[in-house]
Amino acid sequence: MKPEHRQIACQTLLLTSVPEGEVDRILSEAHVTRFDRGQTIFLQGETANAIYIVLDGWVKLYRIAANGAEAIVGVFTRGRSFGEAVAFRKDVYPVSAEAVTPCTLIRVEADSYLRGVRNSPETAIAMLSSTFAHLHSLVSQLEAMKARTGAQRVAEFLCELAPCDDGACEVTLPYDKVLIAGRLGMKPESLSRAFAKLKPEGVTIQQNKARIADVGRLRTYVEEDPANAWNR
Repeated sequence: MKPEHRQIACQTLLLTSVPEGEVDRILSEAHVTRFDRGQTIFLQGETANAIYIVLDGWVKLYRIAANGAEAIVGVFTRGRSFGEAVAFRKDVYPVSAEAVTPCTLIRVEADSYLRGVRNSPETAIAMLSSTFAHLHSLVSQLEAMKARTGAQRVAEFLCELAPCDDGACEVTLPYDKVLIAGRLGMKPESLSRAFAKLKPEGVTIQQNKARIADVGRLRTYVEEDPANAWNR
């Protein structure tokens, strides 16, 4: 595994607090896989044997409803992991995963990680932290859909992707804006209007790049009373 791949993996909640010896063992048993755009990573209902860490590109998790409609559950990019909760329980995947851009993933075998849990309390804590983070993210998504304006939801999404907490930065977005709209519970045309409303907050969009003038300022906008945000 390349040193830069190991560095990304070690910064995830899945591995950040795991003892170095266990990290070495887990990653030595993992493997790096490249997926093309549109390629399936796993399907809803398949046995969950692995956890995935995104090294580059974008992945979507989705479910197909009874009426055939696609519901996007989450989107993941560099440094994010997915599949933990069900893999640790040897359950089936409740969603499907697909590469929405060419992407590179680390596949960590669940059995390999669970051996670390048995050997190290720190690894067990890392497992709990990672699964809790995913649960918290889902709760936050539901809260945002109910209590925040469309522009605030988009701003929060950009803040989640930002590599810093304050100051200026640039965020890479997937080219398919329908993906972002689906993740945020919006229509594509509503997403375009939301991006326009964020210009006064220092956000500019150029193709698949979002430039943020001040991440701290944008976070303040996210937490603002929605009644005030609507009036802007």
